[in-house]
Amino acid sequence: MRNLRFAASVIVLLLIILSLVTYRVAETEQAIVLEFGKPIDTVTEPGLHFKFPPPFRTIERFEKRLLIYDSPPNIVVTQDKKNLVVDAFARWRITDPLRFRQTVRTEAAAQARLDDIIYSDLLRELGQHEMEEIVSANRERIMVAVTKEATLKSIDYGIEILDVRIKRTDLPEENEEAIYRRMRAERERIANLYRSEGEEEALKLRAEADRQVKVILADAYRESQIIRGDAEANAIAVYANAFERDPNFYDFTRTLEMYRKALDENTTIVLPPETELFKYLK
Repeated sequence: MRNLRFAASVIVLLLIILSLVTYRVAETEQAIVLEFGKPIDTVTEPGLHFKFPPPFRTIERFEKRLLIYDSPPNIVVTQDKKNLVVDAFARWRITDPLRFRQTVRTEAAAQARLDDIIYSDLLRELGQHEMEEIVSANRERIMVAVTKEATLKSIDYGIEILDVRIKRTDLPEENEEAIYRRMRAERERIANLYRSEGEEEALKLRAEADRQVKVILADAYRESQIIRGDAEANAIAVYANAFERDPNFYDFTRTLEMYRKALDENTTIVLPPETELFKYLK
């Protein structure tokens, strides 16, 4: 039992000594070794590391993973003098822990520094473009330029800015209603223009249709008159032929036809008996 206690004591002592002379850096971390508060080494590789002499050296750890900078919405003025509320964010990381510690020390201070850098570059770059470019076609190119400029300035703080993006662009509340009114007036103007052009085109189509109707009716009337004239000529020829063949029979049939059309049970005719009309009724 005494030997077991001694062995356990030795193991505990070795573990204590090992914990004093070693330290572990995780894969998500990078560290600076300090001696009496003065940086003497930077460790970026994960794993188990040694420190000598242990009582006088401490370890300060920094984040190695990507960090997110999320700024509050800010107002920028575009090239065409339009106010925009821009909400942006950025991805960044610590690339030089020693310089980072010497300049900003903490992530909160780094966020404040990034706020100045990114907002100033964003304000300058967006001020060189019109609102339509910012909200549509050229946003990608603008963000690349902002990222490049911000990265150059952040190197002095041991920081690398990987990407700057715009989450949202809005009009200030006091300008929204005026913009909406102008947009509505513009859309109404365009609608009225299209409506007037449509009415003008409709009038042209109606006039053309009316002209074609009149032409068709005139052609039809002319054709009907020609047909009627041909029919009457044929009828006259038939009558003339019948008259030439038997004038008395022709006169008889024509008189009977007149009786059929002119006389009925309600018709009363008062004429002298010797009238030619009654020659076939005697």
